[in-house]
Amino acid sequence: MTAAEVVERVDAPLSGAAVVGGALKSLLRGRPREAVLPDRALQREAVLEASTVDAYGRLCGFTPDQGVPITWPHVLAFPLQMRILLGADFPYPAIGLVHLHNRISQHHRLYPGDRLLLTARTGRFMAHDRGQAFTLETTAVRDGETVWEGVSLYLCLGGLGHGDPAPILTGGVVDQACGAWSVPADLGRRYAVVSGDANPIHTSALGARLFGFRRPIAHGMWTKARAVAALSPQEPLEAAQVEVAFRSPMFLPGQAALYAGQAHDAGADETRDFEVRDAAGARTHLRGRLSVSPRLPITTSKDAVSC
Repeated sequence: MTAAEVVERVDAPLSGAAVVGGALKSLLRGRPREAVLPDRALQREAVLEASTVDAYGRLCGFTPDQGVPITWPHVLAFPLQMRILLGADFPYPAIGLVHLHNRISQHHRLYPGDRLLLTARTGRFMAHDRGQAFTLETTAVRDGETVWEGVSLYLCLGGLGHGDPAPILTGGVVDQACGAWSVPADLGRRYAVVSGDANPIHTSALGARLFGFRRPIAHGMWTKARAVAALSPQEPLEAAQVEVAFRSPMFLPGQAALYAGQAHDAGADETRDFEVRDAAGARTHLRGRLSVSPRLPITTSKDAVSC
């Protein structure tokens, strides 16, 4: 938190009408000549309710033994991010922004029933060859201690970007086929129910076509969660980090395959690179890296082909 940052407490969630109206207003404003990220943060309290955690976990492939998914606080904080993006002081239209990269760090185990103070704030500009990238940062605090952090990198297409170079996630060879998924046509609508993210490119054929997609596409954060569920230990994570770069859309319905590299030690953590590709293994939808600490075996879920 900076000295100039304004922190606003948010209680009521955004309605669907408010999201649509705010998105259209932001589109009409256009892009300013000199963009500035607002120095503000939004907060809300959230409880890790067992029923909603379970519904989300089942849809993303987590087992009950794995506990609260590491990706769940991102879902709880996403409405705060949307409020920032739709704010009158935000420099770019929310419509058309591209989610490029996401990194999550969990510092301590999460439990059903935990009460978290979630804070989302603007981060910094980053340079990208397709436009201006920027970050949104999120923290989750439990009993005064930060237990979870997330950073999302978004891109506004067009023009020249400035700032430090946007991260490029590279790694070792990812050549072990770990499982195949059948991704149903209604996945976008089902994920919207458990996450609250009802972006029409995921839930509607017409909405997808309006934004240049021939069919609805899977939520990138569902794809991330599905891969993490398959590669995580079959017990709750104490501390871990997972970052992904979103590469290409996964059309609904469709088939996908998970590939992973050999697990290796990286300091105190055990790390594994992975990719989600199309059924033929030729097109990469997502590239990622999962690091688990303390050393617990990074495996695959019981419904996946052994890696």
